[in-house]
Amino acid sequence: MAFKVAEHSLVPEHKKLNKEEKEALLEKYHITVKELPRILESDQSLQDLTVEPGDVIKITRNSPTAGKAVYFRVVVRG
Repeated sequence: MAFKVAEHSLVPEHKKLNKEEKEALLEKYHITVKELPRILESDQSLQDLTVEPGDVIKITRNSPTAGKAVYFRVVVRG
């Protein structure tokens, strides 16, 4: 049985944004995809998602002070 990294309790939730969500995010913050931090398409936390370069990933982490903290990453080759 293969170990699924995404199911580990210490790995935050990763969700691929659809086209509309991606466009809304970029418009809201007045940025381009190139200005987002990067995540490699080979990253093990993305193994259950079908991703390709240019996709935007929403990462939701538990935070002791904020409750939930949301981060965004753009997928790049690697």
